[in-house]
Amino acid sequence: MQQESERRRELGVFLRSRRERITPGDVGLPGTGRRRTPGLRREELALLAGMSATWYTYLEQGRDVRASDQVLDSLASVLRLDRHERGHLFRLAGHAPEGQEPSGTEPAPLPAAAAAVPHLLQPTPAYVINGTYDVLSHNPAAAELFPHLATPAPNLARWVFLDPASKEVLVDWEPEARGLLARLRTLAASHPGDPRYVALVDELTAASPHARTWWPQYDLQARHGGVKRLRHPARGVVDYAYTAFHLAERPDHTLVVYAEG
Repeated sequence: MQQESERRRELGVFLRSRRERITPGDVGLPGTGRRRTPGLRREELALLAGMSATWYTYLEQGRDVRASDQVLDSLASVLRLDRHERGHLFRLAGHAPEGQEPSGTEPAPLPAAAAAVPHLLQPTPAYVINGTYDVLSHNPAAAELFPHLATPAPNLARWVFLDPASKEVLVDWEPEARGLLARLRTLAASHPGDPRYVALVDELTAASPHARTWWPQYDLQARHGGVKRLRHPARGVVDYAYTAFHLAERPDHTLVVYAEG
């Protein structure tokens, strides 16, 4: 019951964050002078989406109402959500995809075969993380590239935001940190009320001014590959192409491999 209430609350926060990003001019409405809040008013969004203002207000307030696919599609269109944000909206509205790990359940241990993969890839830096960015397995090359990561309870999010060494290693620290927080936000919303996510977010926002400022902005991002500029302890700044592989039947578990570009 608590998880359901948290999911509805998070849906309201998400809808409001996206509503405040749309101006009347974006959707062809005339300007009405000074506004107390940014973006569209609730009644304006409801009108454009073809629903009553009262019912839309219930959604933002986290009340126990259920939106149909048609209503969600309409909201996604008016709010100009991209494919990833649209999927996020549907999950928060209770239309979660099949096979998602139940919220609040302790994840099963990483199978030995999966834990061995980073070591098989040595000397290429590689590690396996779960949805809360706990590092479940990593090889020596990853430990060398990311100092202090090989602690008794390694966690990539804590390392990025709370360990000064991350700003030396991540040449483009701010965009990298913002991207990680956006991915954490996406994953946390898929596990509403899960104490593992709640504890991690509370810790990051309490200890890091950057996380505290960026978290309310509600940026979203899926895990993906790309290129990072990292400062290697022996070779200096190196461009690394990194690839993320999701483990079969465990979509929150990801193998990340770095290769010099």
